Amino acid sequence: MEITYPLAKETINDADIDALCDWLKSYPRLTKGQLTWQVEDAWASFIGTKHAVFNNSGSSANLLMIYAAMQAGRIKNKKIVVPSVGWVTTIAPAIQFGLQPIMVGADINTFGMDLDQLEEVCKRERPDAVIFVQVLGVPHYKKRLLELKSKYNFTLLEDACAALGAAYEDGSKVGTIGDMSSFSFYFGHQLSTIEGGMVNTDDPELYDMLLMLRSHGWGKDLKKESYDRLVRKYGIDDFHKPFAFFVPGFNLRSTDLQAFLGLRQVDKAEWAAKRRNENHIRYANNLKGVIKYQEWGNNFPVSISFGALARSKPHRKSIINSLVENGIETRLFSAGNLGTHPFWTDRYGFFDCTVSNWIHSCGFFLPNYPELTNEEIDHICDIVKAA
Repeated sequence: MEITYPLAKETINDADIDALCDWLKSYPRLTKGQLTWQVEDAWASFIGTKHAVFNNSGSSANLLMIYAAMQAGRIKNKKIVVPSVGWVTTIAPAIQFGLQPIMVGADINTFGMDLDQLEEVCKRERPDAVIFVQVLGVPHYKKRLLELKSKYNFTLLEDACAALGAAYEDGSKVGTIGDMSSFSFYFGHQLSTIEGGMVNTDDPELYDMLLMLRSHGWGKDLKKESYDRLVRKYGIDDFHKPFAFFVPGFNLRSTDLQAFLGLRQVDKAEWAAKRRNENHIRYANNLKGVIKYQEWGNNFPVSISFGALARSKPHRKSIINSLVENGIETRLFSAGNLGTHPFWTDRYGFFDCTVSNWIHSCGFFLPNYPELTNEEIDHICDIVKAA
């Protein structure tokens, strides 16, 4: 069956491509340059943080966050709590860097990290770090997360890769409650730079660490006072200082080509968030009592797809068959329970959690993008209800 309603559509439109072509004809610098700094400033302002660091993917943003926390001495005991529902690259860096990941289950309402389980882990293990996911753009519990962070003194890392533009009822954006937060600009997300990611932070030490780790470990991307302080500390002369490497870094830079697109994407971020929010709420109103979906209270959800749970495996199979027969693209809910995937089970065994397992066995996605009309959403919902 030909797909009439894809799960996602390209957020880079014809006007963006035409503008990019005109810019390319000016023969600009394509590698990381001035536009990268501009898109970082624009994104930090949009989210509401002091700093943002542009990189080549949301997965790299998570890698940078975790390693920056390690290099800054924020995960001394090597224990980090990870979610069971999210994406593999939320967890993979912890394994790659030799940390001890401790998995917790999903919350029945938001599908984010179960904070009761998190507190039990904090009492027992005293982890130095927690990374949680703002699942599908539905804001997780801000007040209690911050209370737990204060009570147990852990570094809080916020994976907001699929939550660009989502906000809390007090108006603060998702991406402002962690010591660092990550975003993805991959195709199908709320905004796209083809490939790309961002790390946001208010912490000057972490910001400097992120800048160095992104580019080989050198210091020349730092502000002058920070750069000069390191040069003085290590007694490096002027000739050598541009290529002095202070930390064991990576090359996770993006380009000014991506940054050019990113600046245009930020300009339409509010519009995209509003439309996705309206679509999300219409889905929920249509499907109330038919399937289980995330709850957001008075917050402002901005989903990349509308996530839903069928009543049972047979119910999901029936829904999926009907969707496919009617040209409506669907897929499993994110990656389901990550604690059932080989990358985890080969090392730590199967992770068992009732809610995470339900998401794994009964979860599915419905399309959400700004161009969807009310009539199209109602049609998709009618298909689900009839299944």
